[in-house]
Amino acid sequence: MSLRLALAVLATVSLLVACGDRNPPLPGQRLPLRDGLASATAAQANRAAPVPLPAASVNADWTQRGGNAAHQLAHPALGPALQPVFFTAIGEGDSRRARITAEPVVAGGRVFAMDARAIVSALAPTGALLWQVDLTPPNARREDASGGGLASDGRVLYVTTGYGRIHALDAATGAERWVQDVNAPAGAAPTISGNLLYVVSRDSRAWALDTATGRIRWQMGGTPAVSTYAAGGAGVAMAPGMAIVPFPSGEVRGVFPDGGLQRWAQVVAGSRPGQSGGISATDIAGGPVVVGNTAYVANAGGRMAAIDTTTGDRRWSAGEGSTGGLWVAGGSVFVVNDVNELVRLQAGDGQVVWRVALPLWTRPEHRQRSERFVQYGPILAGGRLIVASSDGVLRQFDPASGALLGEVALPDGAASAPVVAGGVLYVLLKNGVLAAFR
Repeated sequence: MSLRLALAVLATVSLLVACGDRNPPLPGQRLPLRDGLASATAAQANRAAPVPLPAASVNADWTQRGGNAAHQLAHPALGPALQPVFFTAIGEGDSRRARITAEPVVAGGRVFAMDARAIVSALAPTGALLWQVDLTPPNARREDASGGGLASDGRVLYVTTGYGRIHALDAATGAERWVQDVNAPAGAAPTISGNLLYVVSRDSRAWALDTATGRIRWQMGGTPAVSTYAAGGAGVAMAPGMAIVPFPSGEVRGVFPDGGLQRWAQVVAGSRPGQSGGISATDIAGGPVVVGNTAYVANAGGRMAAIDTTTGDRRWSAGEGSTGGLWVAGGSVFVVNDVNELVRLQAGDGQVVWRVALPLWTRPEHRQRSERFVQYGPILAGGRLIVASSDGVLRQFDPASGALLGEVALPDGAASAPVVAGGVLYVLLKNGVLAAFR
């Protein structure tokens, strides 16, 4: 190319660029490129708003996850200044190969807990060990023990385990009444309602068993899951005339309890974009929690939905996931979301009222080599929200504003959500110890 031609081309390009600079900007509002993603929603302003809580009342029992078959106790009573009552070792704690996944349950004057290796214990309210049973099958691999949970009606303790078995134990002695093999690990705790026991296994199957005999009344298969959140899972929740069944794929079905006939189906799908701290999993890990004719459900990846339990219609959706439980009270939904924020949403439309950041990374300066802290809860008791953390702190918050009200030390950190019965808070610790506070 000659020098004259090169200079002509350069002049033409310069002229085009100059003309482009004189073009007027396009009309319309400018929005941030990442508007609507996690980084944007987290920056919204918090606001305090009254929460019309029901009066606190003393509950003698906490029979299953969430306190009852709907997974929702209204407002358990709990004193304002928590003091230790006992610390009792119940078996093996968290390790690289096994995790505690079962929350304690309280029924018939006994406290029941399960360690990371399928050892089940019954304790007196004083913390004294009453009996202990190892549910490891003969010739089983110990590393398969993680998973499962507990439920009790006071006479029988029902246990699901990572070995794919469901056990019914005499609550007074620990003697086995029956055992049923479902051929897949049960990630979630069982649900008791009437004379049926409901279980969801990790291979996306739901089971209804006779509580007296363990015989299978019905079973149904769900859509296989692509990716799951391995630490536990969500169990069946009961609505009036309906069982709300969550599957690891994110599918939620409303079925008739007696025969398992499906009435409706929904999918809680999607994940939180633009956030490296998020979890990419389809699992329903938060809920279902049933209040009236609404079921509140969240997956582990960053999505929540409110579903009409009668029709299956979706009332609203929100970009907040959960790796644990939801608590619904006073017209609000409280959740620790998938990026370790305690969030309050309006139960009517899913709009966020406030959010509070909780510890997320064990080594924030080295996220690539860091583990996440696990936040268990929240539960509402004694007029405050309570979250137990693997960082070794039990935190208490004002439900109206999200303000931190107090902290209690948890030696070695929490491994389960707290439960409250008889004015006592129980929580399992990572070292395999059951702690009680009053």
